[in-house]
This record gives sequence, C-alpha cells and structure tokens, in this order.
Amino acid sequence: MRRFTALYMALDATTGTRDKVAALAAYFRAAPPHDAAWAAYFLTGRKLKRLVSSRDLREAAIAASGVPPWLFEVSYEAVGDLAETIALLLPPPDARDDAPLAAWIDDVLAPLAGLPSADVQRRLRDAWRRQDRDERFVFGKLITGAFRVGTARALVHRALAEVTGVPVADIAHRLIGEWTPSATFWDSIRAPVDAAAGHRPYPFFLAHALDGDPAVLGRPDEYLVEWKWDGIRAQVVRRDDGVTLWSRGEDLVGGAFPELVAAAQALPPGTVIDGEILAWQPAEEAPLPFARLQQRLNRKAPGGKLLRETPVVLLAFDLLERDGADLRALPLDARRDGLAALVAGLDGFRLSPALAAPDWEALAVLRDEARATRAEGLMLKRRDAPYGVGRVRGPWWKWKVAPHTIDAVLVYAQAGHGRRAALYTDYTFALWRDGELVPFAKAYSGLTDAEIRAVDAWVRAHTLERFGPVRRVAPELVFELAFEAIQASPRHKSGIAVRFPRILRWRRDKPASEADTLASLVGQASA
Repeated sequence: MRRFTALYMALDATTGTRDKVAALAAYFRAAPPHDAAWAAYFLTGRKLKRLVSSRDLREAAIAASGVPPWLFEVSYEAVGDLAETIALLLPPPDARDDAPLAAWIDDVLAPLAGLPSADVQRRLRDAWRRQDRDERFVFGKLITGAFRVGTARALVHRALAEVTGVPVADIAHRLIGEWTPSATFWDSIRAPVDAAAGHRPYPFFLAHALDGDPAVLGRPDEYLVEWKWDGIRAQVVRRDDGVTLWSRGEDLVGGAFPELVAAAQALPPGTVIDGEILAWQPAEEAPLPFARLQQRLNRKAPGGKLLRETPVVLLAFDLLERDGADLRALPLDARRDGLAALVAGLDGFRLSPALAAPDWEALAVLRDEARATRAEGLMLKRRDAPYGVGRVRGPWWKWKVAPHTIDAVLVYAQAGHGRRAALYTDYTFALWRDGELVPFAKAYSGLTDAEIRAVDAWVRAHTLERFGPVRRVAPELVFELAFEAIQASPRHKSGIAVRFPRILRWRRDKPASEADTLASLVGQASA
C-alpha cells in the first residue's frame, strides 16, 4: 500500500507526461505481480464494488477522530471530499503497516461486504490505525469509488509497454473489457503473445474535433465522409461460443439490446464490427431522437412493449476482425470491403452510408443539414488510415454542427471536487418565463481558472440562502451556455432538458434582465 500511495502522490504532483510515464514504469517494475495488476485496474478507471456506505464511513471517522458530528460535517463541507476529510481529521497512526496493495484489497476491503455496520466501522478504525495520512486518503478513494488521478489511460498503456516490451496497441487490447486483477492476469499482460483474447473488444479509435477550415486536411476525396450519428458507440464481438456487445465505456450492453445480440449470431465466428447503436423508425429508415434510445440504456432485460416501441439498429462503419484475423492495420477502404456484404440482410444492422460531395464547400452545406437527419455533423476518415488506439490526431475528424447557445442566469452554486473542492465551480442556470427565473441546466466546465476564482468570490459575497453544500445566489450573473440537443422532459420544472451543457463565456456585458427565455430555447429545438 505504501508503494501504491507513493505512486498516487507522484502522479498527482506533476503535470509532465514524461514524469508520469516514468513514475508508472518504475512502479510496475518494482511492484509484486498481484499489486501491479490491481494498480493497472485502478489506474485504467475501474472501481471496486461499493463495500462501505457513506454513513458507516462518516460514523467510523467521527468515532476515530473524536470530533463532534457537527464539526465533521462542517469540515467535509469545507474540504468537499470525504476521503480527504477523513485523512485530515484522523489522529496519527499507532504503527505503520507495510502490507502490499493486494493484501489490503483481499484481506481488509473485500471482507467488509455484507457485514453489520458495527463490524464495518470497527474494521475501518483498525485499518486507519495502521495507515498514515496519505495512505488513508488513497484508501478512502478506493472505498468510495472516487479514485481519480491526472493520468490518462494511454499513459498507463505506454508505461506498461515500456516495462513489458509488448506493443502499446496490444497492451490496450489486453486491458480492455472485464478482467480480474491477479498475478496470473499480470503474467498475461506481459506475455509475448496474447492467447486469450476471448470476447474482449478492441480499444476504440476516436476522432479529434475539427474547428477550423477543413481544406487544411487535403482533398475531400482522400476521406470517407459519414454522418456523425447521435447514438451509442459499440463493438459487436462474434466468437464460436456466442456474441457480446460492448459500449465505448467498456460495458457489456447486450442485455439492453437483445435483438442485436440475437441477429449477430448469424455473423461468421471471428468477426468484430464497430458501429453506432441508434433508436430507429423502420418505416422511414431514419433515426429516432436520442431521448428514445436513453429509454433502452442500463436495462438488463427490456420488456416486450419497450422493444416494440423503441426499436434499434446498429449502423456499422468499420470491420476490425474477420475470420479471426485482426484487420486494424489495413487501410480503412480495405477494412470496409466486405462489411456491406456481412451486414446485408442482417436484421437490425445497416451499413453507415458514405456521403459524397465535390468539394469542402459542398460538404459544409451537407454538414449544416445534419440536424435534419438527427446527426451531430460529419465524420471525416482518411481512406488510407489504419484503425488506431484512442484519440490519435490526424486520421479521424469529427466536424460537428455549431451547438445551440443561450444566455442564462446563474441561480445556484455548489463546491466542486478534487483540487476544486474549496471553490464554487458547479453551477445551476435559469431562463425567464412569465417574469420568473426557471432553472433548466447545470454546467461544470468552460471557465478559466481566473474566472472560476472570480465567480467563487462573487458567490460567497452574494449568497441569499444556503441548503447544505448549495448556495442560492443573487440572480445577476449571465453566462452563454452551449449544448448539443434539446428535448421535452416532464421530470423538470422547465419542461425541457439539454444535452452536454457547458459554459462558452461569461457575459459581463449583459444584465440578467436581458437573459433569454425558455420560449426562445424551445424555439431552437423546433427550428
């Protein structure tokens, strides 16, 4: 645990990519295999199943620290992070424990599942007596599932490739999907040849946003042009023993889309297809709004009524494996060859159509029509490019339509998390309706650090009411928000919901009385 805590602190203390990779590589070289596997598990974004309730954590920490409950809650509100609050309040340890990370997971955390609260709290207090402040902080992060450190998954892959001598692409493939940390799994990561790909998907290849003139990319005919569909990115993996359906978040989503899994049984074993799942209206052969697709998400077994009312398709746009052969190193045009034949006549599958235009100006016109087809813009993919790993600048571009924008009034603020736990960074915005400001969206990003500090100071000086960690503020500040889509929502007082809201700019030039109305927002939705 000491070594893993030291790694966390080293990663958190630097922003340099080389320094992060060097720290990761040093850890993986020195750590025992089981510890190294657990570290890779956490550092690639995976979490433990929640074993301890927040209530038990709080009560155990209050008992261990000796502070009154009210002081603990005030401290938590000031710090904004439960693990950090506990680490700061607890007294010095009785004695340091040099048990490895895997032992803390297997012998301390795992046995907490299902225990009565009194036993959980007693075991937590015993664990804290053997940890210093930094170890308690990291331990708390693992318990709460809030373990995050400023290290991209790609840096972990680079460090492991450096340590093992296995190519980065192979490391990424071996770590994707579901797996259990163990010494045996660590050996499989380091093996020269991956003999157990099983049903793992391939790492998803991602596009960079194109914000400038597309002419800098070269000729349009060098690119395969498609709609940028507004759905769920997915890979279909067909093996001898069945089909799995994976989301880009590395979650198995076949339960939510059983008709796609059933249809994919007709694919030849050794096939992997990349595409986009969309809610679909068969009569018009066109997408339904994303809100309809959301009704199918996170369902393990959707009922017949939902399956009938919200049918789905997978629009296939890439073939990553055929007859068990990895095609990713081939050019895109070669990968697309045969994809149409594979999905032709396959119920629930369609080939994502290629779009054609004589020049960039014509493609710009086509892009502006994207919302009419319920797309977000265009995808531009070099025809000669292999299928990469992660977000590689150059081969794939997403050329999205301009977002919807609206000027809204800040009405509530809440403290952030992590390094922004002491600042008010989470905002609720409202629009006018019949002379009243009606909240309609929350946003957490878009301001510079200097602007965040300025807004934080303003929030503290203009608070009207406090509701726990939330402050209602004087309705004076106006911000321009951007978002991708608008939809009706009876669950919200405003009657609408927006997708991916973020702050574009602080409208210091505009008083709150001149902010936009809900009616103008609804008008954008119908435009």
